[in-house]
Amino acid sequence: MSPQNLFDEGIPPNSTAVAIDKDKNSPHAVRWAIDHLVISNPLIILIYVRTKNNQYRSFAENSNSNDVESEADLQKLFTPFRGYCARKGVVMKEVVLDDNDIPKAILDYIGKNLVHNIVIGASTRNAFARKFKTYDVPASVMKSAPEFCSVYVISKGKIASVRTAQRPAANTATPPRQPSPGLPQLPSDLGEQEDALRGQAMKGGTKGGGTERMSLDKGSDPVRGIARDRHKNTPTNISLESYDYPVRGQRTSTSRDSISDEPDFSGSLAMGSMDMSSQSLDFSNASFSPPRGSSASSSREIEAEMRRLKLELKQTMDMYSSACKEALTAKKKANELHQWKMEEAHRFEDARLAEEAALAVAEMEKAKCKAAIEAAEASQKIAEMEAMRRKQAEMKARKEAEEKNRALNALANNDNRYRKYSIEEIEEATEKFSDKMKIGEGGYGPVYKGKLDHTPVAIKVLRPDAAQGKKQFLQEVEVLSCIRHPNMVLLLGACPEYGCLVYEYMENGSLEDRLFRRGNSPPISWRKRFQIAAEIATALLFLHQAKPEPLVHRDLKPANILIDRNFVSKISDVGLARLVPPSVADSVTQYHMTSAAGTFCYIDPEYQQSGMLTTKSDIYSFGIMLLQIITAKPPMGIAHHVGRAVEKGTFEEMLDPAVPDWPVEEAINFAKLAIKCAELRKRDRPDLGTEIVPELNRLRDLGRSPESYGTDGYYTSSNNSGQSRNMVPRSPPMSSS
Repeated sequence: MSPQNLFDEGIPPNSTAVAIDKDKNSPHAVRWAIDHLVISNPLIILIYVRTKNNQYRSFAENSNSNDVESEADLQKLFTPFRGYCARKGVVMKEVVLDDNDIPKAILDYIGKNLVHNIVIGASTRNAFARKFKTYDVPASVMKSAPEFCSVYVISKGKIASVRTAQRPAANTATPPRQPSPGLPQLPSDLGEQEDALRGQAMKGGTKGGGTERMSLDKGSDPVRGIARDRHKNTPTNISLESYDYPVRGQRTSTSRDSISDEPDFSGSLAMGSMDMSSQSLDFSNASFSPPRGSSASSSREIEAEMRRLKLELKQTMDMYSSACKEALTAKKKANELHQWKMEEAHRFEDARLAEEAALAVAEMEKAKCKAAIEAAEASQKIAEMEAMRRKQAEMKARKEAEEKNRALNALANNDNRYRKYSIEEIEEATEKFSDKMKIGEGGYGPVYKGKLDHTPVAIKVLRPDAAQGKKQFLQEVEVLSCIRHPNMVLLLGACPEYGCLVYEYMENGSLEDRLFRRGNSPPISWRKRFQIAAEIATALLFLHQAKPEPLVHRDLKPANILIDRNFVSKISDVGLARLVPPSVADSVTQYHMTSAAGTFCYIDPEYQQSGMLTTKSDIYSFGIMLLQIITAKPPMGIAHHVGRAVEKGTFEEMLDPAVPDWPVEEAINFAKLAIKCAELRKRDRPDLGTEIVPELNRLRDLGRSPESYGTDGYYTSSNNSGQSRNMVPRSPPMSSS
């Protein structure tokens, strides 16, 4: 097949083909070919051989596949390669060959289409080769490929083996002529005459630098013209219409075909088909009747003339073939020039469009750049303002830190708000921290009983490894040394170097110990319980109304309520207390803490979830503690259980059974107030100053009033109508001690 036909079929010379299959190496082979071979010529041919052999079919059935693919299967096979080639800007040609011999089909296609490079995956059809002991496609193609074709075997994206071309592809535009068996060989002494005739033919065929059409019609045969000129009286019946001479560049499917017209040619070369290889010039039918009475010399002259005519005919045919070759070459060059011209026109148009697009993009980029510059200037101004604010904030923070350090130094060195004790005095008071002097264990260290200045004291010792305890130590010293309240524990002194706090000694321990009767202590009467609740509420209100900023305790629980010998309750352990802005007290503005602090079951759920701290956070802890005061039960789920009991009318079962004379109605009011304090949402909890404290003071005064008991020892309560109603019999009122 000629290059012209290759071009007409879309396969230009020096093309690259890839033999693909359904294996995993085919995508690697196509990718490698596009990256390394398809450079100047953006075309790649994908060849797939579809087999129909029975043994392959049986193997395919055993392996759940089918080698006789349908069109849908072929489309599915080629679809991934189409997308990849489209992304790479490569034109892909799909070729499907039906043959049982895969190497033969590939080699035939290479030879017919002058494929310059063939790329094969290393595992192409090797499964069939191993199953049936047949051919190995890469090895067969590499062994039998034409010398002008380079063979590359690719395995996993790398070259497994290669065989480069030995020579370039031959120019097969005009196949070599084979001498006709019927024509005699030219003698060597006739070369000059042949050259002269060829030159004469060339002058006539290329006059004016153009290409003139040559035809072998019956009326204008140059060979016959020569014969008539030389032998006008000799009847030569030589006919060239019976010969079919193949001219390269034309299609061989028709007996008479002309070269396709092109715009660069003024006409077409119409020529008859002549086959010098299949037909011989047989002049045996030509009748030469010598005149009567002629001699033997005349016969020899006729034979010589016949030989000369044959020689002239051969020379004419050679000149005709040369002219055809030149015409085809000129046509090919004209086509190439026309193609180059069209490509240059497309390139110029693409360049023009690209230039316009580049100008438009440049304008857009210019506008974006201008907007970016403006935004950058605005951002720079904002950054300068932020830097100035940050600098001012840093200066303010530095000043505050310096003031805090000065305050701490003053607290450690020259603070006269509390007495400083040396470690020797502390050790002497605690008998060197003897276990027999130990009365409790706090969250950050043990608590010892001792005597300083002839006064019983409680000494809390901070453990050396409690880093958080040091912060709480300073916080507690700061708070207790600045505030005084009858229901706040009194700080007598401290030893800052060793983290020791000296408090007044509380004989009755904590409220938790008394509620749960640890050490087999007697139960607390309901009057004392109401009194303790009112005292804690009063001290808590004092903390919330502290100046200049309110204090939130954050760890309110029975264990942190201490009771002295007269059963006066006092709030202790204010190491977790935090100052919050005054606006927090209205429960609208909230103070954000990075992490919640306190004891489980007593921490405000809303504060634990969001980290927003307000004075209402202490109200939740206080409500849980109020429920424990009247029930003496653990804090886990106590609000739910008491609420259900009030709804079902079984509240009396929830009261502390150690107290025999509970005023049930007043206890119910007490429980309802405590349940309101333990609401999950802060906004649903009552106000401490206007609702909680007045109600608890009323209940405290009720326990103090002797009129609440009749002469018969029964507890009485007035209903809404003013009539008195006897309750269950109770013991007579106890003394205030």
